[in-house]
Amino acid sequence: MKKVLSLMLAVLTLLAFTAGCGTNTTDASKTAETAPQAKAEKVRIALVLPATVDDLAWCQSMVEGLKAVQKTMGKDKVEVVTSEKLGSAVDAGAAIRQYATQGYDIIIAHGSQYQSVLMDIAKDFPKTTFAYGSGFETAPNIFAYDPQAQDGGYLLGMLAAMTTKSGIVGIVGPVESGDAVKFNSGVQQGVAKGKADVKTRIAYTGSFNDIVGAGNLAKTQMSAGADILTGSSQQAVGAMRAVAENKGKYWLSTDMDQSSVAPDTVLAAQAYNWEKIVTKIIDLRKQGILGGQHLTLTFADGTIELKYNEKLADKIPVEAKAAVEQAKQDIISGKLKVELPKK
Repeated sequence: MKKVLSLMLAVLTLLAFTAGCGTNTTDASKTAETAPQAKAEKVRIALVLPATVDDLAWCQSMVEGLKAVQKTMGKDKVEVVTSEKLGSAVDAGAAIRQYATQGYDIIIAHGSQYQSVLMDIAKDFPKTTFAYGSGFETAPNIFAYDPQAQDGGYLLGMLAAMTTKSGIVGIVGPVESGDAVKFNSGVQQGVAKGKADVKTRIAYTGSFNDIVGAGNLAKTQMSAGADILTGSSQQAVGAMRAVAENKGKYWLSTDMDQSSVAPDTVLAAQAYNWEKIVTKIIDLRKQGILGGQHLTLTFADGTIELKYNEKLADKIPVEAKAAVEQAKQDIISGKLKVELPKK
């Protein structure tokens, strides 16, 4: 009898244990299904600018790019803070170091003049990603971004040469360095290709931020016969406004499309798509790559775009636009290589 009772007790214990295991498994499964997903970590980005956020050129183009990143990824996923008017490397360095100390993930110093400052600061913050441009020198946690401005300059130069009525194209330059000198060189090559007898006149203010000086240079260029002008950097808005005051004179913009500001003056533009570059930096950081890469902006990957002002479409000869579009395809395919300026 005792053996029977012991056997029955063992069976009941086994059944209870099995039932208990089944219950626990089911509860764990339900817990896994209903557990809230972990929130994606917010990316904190600090932007340091040499000019203003609304300069209609180099700085504003990056600001618009970061806004696009926030819109695509969500403001709850991307935080952006900005410091503007930091043309001085000393002032910029203080801001960059402060942002790094505050734990920002990515610090973008939007200017070639910040290269040496970043190289010095980045060593003290090895877990922070830094980026600057136009540039090519990198470090383990520094990205350098580099618009191939000579390509867009070439296309705009062709367009200018085949559109001008006076036979003179004016270039209002800031400083003979970085993105600006590449753009100007491209324009000169494009003008020569578009029409050999068209003259290109170029002058520099000696500053990226001299809006008044750029305006005065543009007036001088127009007095000398230029009817189509172009120029780069933050100061370009001064030149563009001077051109807008003269009927029959036109402007070709770079960095961003300025036709919304001067719809009766801007014929076409080379525009940079910073959203793609910033998104790439974010993605690389998520992969554990904090820097060390030279990121180029090109027509091939859509980080540079050629935009026409449809309001002034009748001012551009059909054959000029066709030639420019063919040249753009040749640049994308690699058939056409626009020469970089000699150092």
